Amino acid sequence: MRTTFRLNALAGALALFSGVIAAQAADKPVQGGTLVYLEQQAHTNLYPPAGGFYPNGGILNQITDKLTWQNPKTLEVEPWIAESWSSNADKTEYTFKIRPGVTFSDGTPLDANAVAKNFDTYGLGNKAQRLPVSEVINNYDHSEVIDPLTVKFFFKKPSPGFLQGTATIGSGLVSLSTLARNFEALGDARHIIGSGPFVVSDEKLGREVDLKVRADYQWGPKNGSQQGRANLDAIKIIVTPEDSVRIGALLAGQAGAIRQVQAYDEKQAEQQNFPIYAAPTRGINDSLSFRPDNALVADVKVRKALLHATNSQQIVDTLFSPNYPVAKSVLASSAAGFVDLSKELKFDPALANKLLDEAGWKAGSDGIRQKDGQKLALTVYESLPQPQNKEVLQLVAQQWKQVGVSLAVKAGDAGSKTVDNLDPQKTPVSVTEVGRADPDVVKSQFYPTNRDGLLQKGGSSSLVKTFRDDKLNGILEGIAAETDPQKRLALTGDAQRYLIEQAYNIPIFEEPQVFAGAPWLKGLTFEAVGRPSFYGAWLEKH
Repeated sequence: MRTTFRLNALAGALALFSGVIAAQAADKPVQGGTLVYLEQQAHTNLYPPAGGFYPNGGILNQITDKLTWQNPKTLEVEPWIAESWSSNADKTEYTFKIRPGVTFSDGTPLDANAVAKNFDTYGLGNKAQRLPVSEVINNYDHSEVIDPLTVKFFFKKPSPGFLQGTATIGSGLVSLSTLARNFEALGDARHIIGSGPFVVSDEKLGREVDLKVRADYQWGPKNGSQQGRANLDAIKIIVTPEDSVRIGALLAGQAGAIRQVQAYDEKQAEQQNFPIYAAPTRGINDSLSFRPDNALVADVKVRKALLHATNSQQIVDTLFSPNYPVAKSVLASSAAGFVDLSKELKFDPALANKLLDEAGWKAGSDGIRQKDGQKLALTVYESLPQPQNKEVLQLVAQQWKQVGVSLAVKAGDAGSKTVDNLDPQKTPVSVTEVGRADPDVVKSQFYPTNRDGLLQKGGSSSLVKTFRDDKLNGILEGIAAETDPQKRLALTGDAQRYLIEQAYNIPIFEEPQVFAGAPWLKGLTFEAVGRPSFYGAWLEKH
């Protein structure tokens, strides 16, 4: 019934394409038309630091601008809302000169004062309004407005990743009225007032977000090919959870672009000349992380055994396409500071069995290892944002069963997931992945006050909290504060080696964001970690 409804809704949206102006040449952009874009999941919250969730970022990337732009080809940070910038030698002070004449869509100025308020909120949070600190900003202290178009930021310790942090989705600039709202209110897209090329015109909560062009937009990234207003008149974002409906609607001409194309659907799209876009996320690979406060995985020998019991090549060969490379480290091979640890990640069930024997886990009558009357039975929750994650985890469970370890895969939409996933006693294994084209991404994933992938000090568990790895945390703090670029990359390598040496993390594959577009959608681009930009996109007659 839901599938029929979706298709009918999409068919109705198809009529919106009738206003598209015919292109005189295949490579010449034209203005006009509405793009129907199918998103796998509904957005959650559009407070910009929550933009790491791809459905959130896919909206924020159209309606907000950033101080700087990270060139997705070179990864260099280039001017955008900031015309220029400078910093002191130890990266504790940054000064930005703001482009004149920029306004938010409510008409208020995007000036030094607005930029200062944005980063004071992102860098320090706002407890009264429950606005959390951004994971891309480290060691923030305060801002100072020098003049109407000049703002200076001060940090308690060196913050070498801050410049790149100003280019990330989490640093989208919003109006003072947006920052005055409570976190919960920012789940409503209509409450996000940005300065971007599109504005939110309507929303059907959980189902659809409508964007319309901002006709007076004049401040795209300085070095970008698109300048002035966007080509499209509007974008209709429709939440379409069913994979088959998304790809079917695209191939039937009812949609112009879709996100989360499953690997098994790539071939049929390409055979019909619908391009596949596999945008790299350049961060922490799609992986499993352990919570060592759970006694079952507290022993490094058990964790190492499970690392070597995991056959990532089989997972990729069974479920994915060449757009999903087998992981060679904690970080993607396209990430800054990547080191190749393939040898340390080898699939070796004989070694896995040996390590489990040494750790005192003996095979039980049902084939599952036991020790002191307890079974080596672990639990993990499916992560809905990750591609085919249920199938990935089920395959891992089959692989681990071969060495006598049980892995129960729980549903990603289970009501108890949010609470249980923060308790290492209930969930000793979790799915981890985060994209960011800067070494700080390792800290974002594993540091206790960021995403805390290892749930140091017990997470939400009421039991005695014992696990904390100060050596790891010291390396991560070093990445966040090291001003020498080469030393910072070396520390990034140290972090990857240590995470694998301790078998805290089992990397499986490099996760791209895979989109498909209609042949008549032109000019679709992606920011440095795979969120779509429709600013330069346009529709050819079809």
